[in-house]
Amino acid sequence: MHPQLSDRKSVCQEFIEALERCHATGWNRMTGACNTKKDALNGCLRSERIARSTSNREMAKEKRQKTDQALKEFRALES
Repeated sequence: MHPQLSDRKSVCQEFIEALERCHATGWNRMTGACNTKKDALNGCLRSERIARSTSNREMAKEKRQKTDQALKEFRALES
């Protein structure tokens, strides 16, 4: 299952369009003829999600370090 794709400007736009074209051609959706296109889309979305998660993790680490440093400075002022 993938997220709603209609309102996203995604790196995977060509995969989305290919899957939509495949689904528009009759029985392909029902017979599994679009499975390779769907697998390619899922792979693209997964790699995009992993990159976004990695970036978010790094930003959170930096933010946590700044917070810890500010807390150390605050505790030093209290003493």
